[in-house]
Amino acid sequence: MHFDLHTNPFAIPFTIGCIVMFAVLAYKYVRWIYRLPKSDKRLIRKNLFSSKSWRAVCEAISESLLHRRIFRTNPILGYMHMSLAFGWFLLIVVGFIETVAYMGWTPIPLRGHVFFKFYSRELEHSALWQSVFTNIMDALLLFVLSGVALAWLKRLYSRMMGMRRTTRHVWGDRVALSALWFIFPLRLIAESTTSAIWHNGGFLTGSLGEFIDKTLSFEAIWHLESVSWFIYALALGVFFCAMPFSRYMHIFTEVPLIFLRKYGIKSDVQPKSFDHFQIEACSRCGICIDPCQLQRDAGIDNVQAVYYLRDRRYNMLTAEVADNCLMCGRCAERCPVGVDILQLRQNSRYTLHNSPSFRRYNYLQGVDTSTGSGRVGYFAGCMTLLSPRIMNAMERIFKAANEEVWWADKNGGVCCGRPIKLTGEVDAAQEMVKHNTELFTKHQITTLVTSCPICLKVFKEDYNLPGIEILHHSEYIDRLIQNGRLKVAQNSGKYTYHDPCELGRGCGIYDEPRRIIESIGVLLEPTETRQQALCCGSSIANTAINDEKQLKIATSLGQTLEATGADSIVTACPLCKKAVKRGSRLAVLDLAEIVADNLK
Repeated sequence: MHFDLHTNPFAIPFTIGCIVMFAVLAYKYVRWIYRLPKSDKRLIRKNLFSSKSWRAVCEAISESLLHRRIFRTNPILGYMHMSLAFGWFLLIVVGFIETVAYMGWTPIPLRGHVFFKFYSRELEHSALWQSVFTNIMDALLLFVLSGVALAWLKRLYSRMMGMRRTTRHVWGDRVALSALWFIFPLRLIAESTTSAIWHNGGFLTGSLGEFIDKTLSFEAIWHLESVSWFIYALALGVFFCAMPFSRYMHIFTEVPLIFLRKYGIKSDVQPKSFDHFQIEACSRCGICIDPCQLQRDAGIDNVQAVYYLRDRRYNMLTAEVADNCLMCGRCAERCPVGVDILQLRQNSRYTLHNSPSFRRYNYLQGVDTSTGSGRVGYFAGCMTLLSPRIMNAMERIFKAANEEVWWADKNGGVCCGRPIKLTGEVDAAQEMVKHNTELFTKHQITTLVTSCPICLKVFKEDYNLPGIEILHHSEYIDRLIQNGRLKVAQNSGKYTYHDPCELGRGCGIYDEPRRIIESIGVLLEPTETRQQALCCGSSIANTAINDEKQLKIATSLGQTLEATGADSIVTACPLCKKAVKRGSRLAVLDLAEIVADNLK
């Protein structure tokens, strides 16, 4: 049994599109992998034939095809993405099986599989085989069409899909999106017109084919068949040509990104080739837009993660877009692809702003204003030094626990380095890291406590402190209470807790502060909490936002916290304390303060 693939040249646009798409993909991937640092290439060789590859396969199925993360955020959007991705994948797989079932393992060009219904229309099929395959393929086509309908609805009225905003696209996105929207309706029309002539359709294409047969003349149907198959092939060809230059590059790029991440490859403070996999794996779905408080509260709508990644991909990134970000991580928490947006922003700033420190930090040599002694060291940090009530509270807590403490910066000291690193001046930050590391080592501490989540994150990520346990004061105080070294009194107060971005999403510390509050009074949770907690708006990472917009964000946060009915707001970050205080009528306290005020 055979069929003539030269019957009609309508598939030429499809063939051209496939050639362009695969050529561009091959060029990009080979170049990106070739330019990876040697250390990253070693990780690939080491892990390629390990269990990590199997785990990557599982994740590719669950995320690239089934879109599990989007389902968790928004089930309707999850279904839409899954029906398009998984449905199209199944159409290809089942279509291949159908071709093999009819033709055996005879080598057939790709167009023979894709347009099988056209090329095989004159073949004599087994009634059973035809019924099984045509109805399965019709069911899958209907599955995909339901996703297309939801995509149209999302673009026309996004709020019905649970999104306040959708993404503004560049021209390449619009071309690819328009082609994609019409591929499957055109396939339905093409297969239905063939069914009208040859009566070989399933429950969907057969029913529409019967309607066409009754409505149009045979000659009109014959012409419609030729035109509809050509337009269908043209839509595929246009989509494939546009895809590598549009947001739909994510269809293929997300898969190697998953494998590379499983192998341990990450973006760094300086840009590198791996960044391309992250940037072009962004589908520009727009899920990151609504969580952004710059857009929601401050009216800034052109700097969100989706636009930053778009601008960086097309080499039109400006300092305004790169710098205008709270770096709070709310967008990264929602990203269905898991793009490390914060690190990418960081290395963009490195490119834009980093300059050699030369001798600017030579004065750090020999600076040591620390006091006291003890194996527990306390590093207040810049913002805590500007919030003396927190310092005083910690001093009372140490005294109540009979803890001998070495105070690293009670009388002033050197910044941890994270603020200047977030601006992009990584070299300067390293000078500070080096100084403080030498200081901690010199005084032989075994535990380092800080009240500042900003300091905590940089101590954990950028400092090399073997033999020194690094704790936030919430972890330290919780441990003292659990061990019975610190006793607190219960009161009737009602507290609500604000999760600082760097402490919660940044370091994964959520439970310890809540246990402490619940040991003292009643804890009332705001609507957006833990991983979804709001930013205070005064992030040191944003060097572009003005004070007025910061206040708007703080006021919105304050209203959310006040809505809990609490008497007081508790946070665990000195910067958040100052910001929330500006935006709320309630008393705002640091965690250490409520503990110190309720010591037995």
